Amino acid sequence: MTDQMLSAPEYASATLAPSPNFGPRPDGQQAHLLILHYTGMPDDDQALSWLRNPASQVSCHYYVHQDGQILQLVSEGDRAWHAGVSSWQGITDINSCSIGIEIANPGHNYGYHAFPDIQVEAVKDLCQEIIRRHNIRAEHVLAHSDIAPDRKEDPGELFPWSYFAENGIGHYSAPKSLGDGRFFQLGDAGEPVAALQAMFQLYGYGCPQSGHFCELTCAVVRAFQRHFRPELVDGIADQSTIATLHELLMALQAPS
Repeated sequence: MTDQMLSAPEYASATLAPSPNFGPRPDGQQAHLLILHYTGMPDDDQALSWLRNPASQVSCHYYVHQDGQILQLVSEGDRAWHAGVSSWQGITDINSCSIGIEIANPGHNYGYHAFPDIQVEAVKDLCQEIIRRHNIRAEHVLAHSDIAPDRKEDPGELFPWSYFAENGIGHYSAPKSLGDGRFFQLGDAGEPVAALQAMFQLYGYGCPQSGHFCELTCAVVRAFQRHFRPELVDGIADQSTIATLHELLMALQAPS
């Protein structure tokens, strides 16, 4: 089904709640990225209404309530409007090649809290089915903050990425312990900074290889920390952050 309202949910445990905010995927593109969001609004029903309001120009494929109820708003074959200005591995039209899941949570501005177990299990099961159906690679399961680090924080450092990885969802490596050692931070410059930026770029982040630790580089580091080293999210590329990134890159390059 493409470019038409849903008549039945594609995920057996979902209930239909169609949104008019979608369009066809251009040039026959297929979804190969899975993007996880939080709603970031103080009222969950208000967030759902916004995703279904034509005036909002935003939507997602699935919405997961805090009680684990799953709603499908847009067909997986269609282009939902959830990513905004974003990039990953050089791709800048993320909406055209991704499936977006909105997870009800007030977010950092309205009382961010841990995701309830029943909600986590519902999101996990949904992700497993989407990954199976679309053959999505582990490293292509991403946070909204990964693809838009200078704008977004979701789903944030409280999202249980390690648990999801244990269940076959997402690329993950146990973060290296915090400790002393050389670090890079806002205002630093030189070849080591450029090398660090190249590592983030190689992994997929939209990180300019300028050799200057700029605001965008700081945002990329924070986004990486939220996803892969949530113990401390400060935008400083310490040894723990760099070593965790290096291990993730090595895992991608290892023969399967």
